[in-house]
Amino acid sequence: MGAVSVAVHRAAERDQTTIEWLDSAHSFSFGEHYDPTNTHHGLLLVHNEDVVAPGQGFDTHPHQDMEIVTWVLKGSLVHQDSLGNNGIIYPGLAQRMSAGSGILHSEKNDSWRIDGGSAEYDEPVHFVQMWVVPDTADLTPGYQQLEIDDELARGGLVTVASGLPRYRDRTAIAINSSHSAMHVARLDDAGVVSLPDAPYLHVFVARGSVEVEGVGTLRQGDAVRATDSGGQRVRALGPAEVIVWEMHARLGEQWG
Repeated sequence: MGAVSVAVHRAAERDQTTIEWLDSAHSFSFGEHYDPTNTHHGLLLVHNEDVVAPGQGFDTHPHQDMEIVTWVLKGSLVHQDSLGNNGIIYPGLAQRMSAGSGILHSEKNDSWRIDGGSAEYDEPVHFVQMWVVPDTADLTPGYQQLEIDDELARGGLVTVASGLPRYRDRTAIAINSSHSAMHVARLDDAGVVSLPDAPYLHVFVARGSVEVEGVGTLRQGDAVRATDSGGQRVRALGPAEVIVWEMHARLGEQWG
């Protein structure tokens, strides 16, 4: 490893897209929000925290050559794609879509309630969507999902999505990136996990607040981008949820 570098990015520093039905906070350049100094970290190109209004969502649109992981924090999201996949994503469900040579999909808020015998959309859906670069372009598109709520309830850092060989026997879903893994920890008050060693780490506080060893306090929406780092302890300051991307290459290196 080289020289350790750790940078804290606060929630309020993120670019924001706000329209009638969507509040979206972008950790990296996205859409019309372009900053040449903030395009990616390691192999992570997109890290959007979205809140979608009841009964609304993203209409059918295309993707190509990207591994897309969606992690729901509250509510539920309906996924439909041109491969014929149709699933409901909710908290504790790991989901990955490999865009590969090209895929069309839509995502809509599926949160609803029964009121007087009729179904009504009721609550926003809150989720994080993350894109990493695959090892190879023009792969066959694919989709995978798996319930992992029981594993998360045990505490610790749970490997949600991975292409790294070291996690092959314990990952929930596979991604076509042999240099990347995504982990999630749901922590009770004062719960502790240790970060993996990696050339690139992206640590995001999805809920609550945590104390990161050598960094300080991170609150909901805050993130740490580290290079040539690992081993730091993350301690919850009350109930918290943390998403960690572990990456062993950066953009361009995955093909080298």
